[in-house]
Amino acid sequence: MRPATLSINLEHLLWNYHLLHKQAGESSIMAVVKANAYGHGMIQVSKTLFHAGCRQFAVTDAAEGQTLRQHLPHDADIILLSGIFDMDDVQSCNTDQLTPVISHIKHIQYLASTDFRGQAWLKVDTGMNRIGADDVAYLLDTMQHHHIQLAGIMSHLACADTPEHPLNQQQIQSFKSIQEQHHAPAYSLMNSAGLVALMPDIDTDVVRPGIGLYGIEPIPSQPLGLKPVMQLSGSILQTRLVKTGESVSYGATWQAPRDTWIGIVSLGYADGLPRILSNQGQLHHASGALPIIGRVCMDYCMVSIDPLHVSQGDTVHVFGFEANLPTANHVAEQCHTIAYELLTSIPARVPRQYIEEES
Repeated sequence: MRPATLSINLEHLLWNYHLLHKQAGESSIMAVVKANAYGHGMIQVSKTLFHAGCRQFAVTDAAEGQTLRQHLPHDADIILLSGIFDMDDVQSCNTDQLTPVISHIKHIQYLASTDFRGQAWLKVDTGMNRIGADDVAYLLDTMQHHHIQLAGIMSHLACADTPEHPLNQQQIQSFKSIQEQHHAPAYSLMNSAGLVALMPDIDTDVVRPGIGLYGIEPIPSQPLGLKPVMQLSGSILQTRLVKTGESVSYGATWQAPRDTWIGIVSLGYADGLPRILSNQGQLHHASGALPIIGRVCMDYCMVSIDPLHVSQGDTVHVFGFEANLPTANHVAEQCHTIAYELLTSIPARVPRQYIEEES
């Protein structure tokens, strides 16, 4: 098997879950496990959190919901954050006991046409101007008319990772107004960043942490003590001496200033190693950081090595949970992106291995 591995530390996942649960106070946790649990493996992550006491799991759509339902007991509530798109999705909600999120009259019409008798969340727009209902009263009345049970009312914060942004308080006040005007069994507004920085500003019943579960501090300046869950690793496939003036990789963008030993690594951009790290990133070996030289390829990258300390078969890491490794946040900053993109960009061809207890 090609030596590229994604290690998932389930002990760290549980640590983060309990830490966020404590931060949430009396609010319950709806674990966001969409997009394959941000690349960590939706099934294994959800089963682990279920056994820890979590009963609400948010996925993107009915396809993810169907898959997850096969692995969780029926007392687990699976919520479709993006709602429903067609009658096949409605059928899935009926047969697999999925809870859709409603944001448009069309969603109610879909559900009513099949005599849906389950629960649904209503998502309202409070200022993000993405998916969300504007006429809350009309949709609530229509749901009631069709005997669709209301699970709760939710909205989503646009700038929670910048706590001082004025839009946060505008959205909170808008949501408070909805709470005052419309009775619902539950209310949900806070994501991971909101849970860290804005929780005292509003009382809600359900919080929806996503990135925080996976050990990424949503607000680095206000760390909770979360532990990274994912570690991306590869192996030195070969070492070779590059003579002075010779080039490495596509485009010959790096030439050896002197005779230089390099290692060819089993990680490329098809494994989630960002190509932007060409000639400027680092991989991490037991002996220290190894500069990436030349362009990152689809299946490989090359690093400068000291042959006295680095050998064929040695393991190298991009980011991870072991001591002295950079976090995904740190690598994402190098790539001028966010950790979300980094974590969700690691494809299925990189096998996930799950660590249940720290050694």
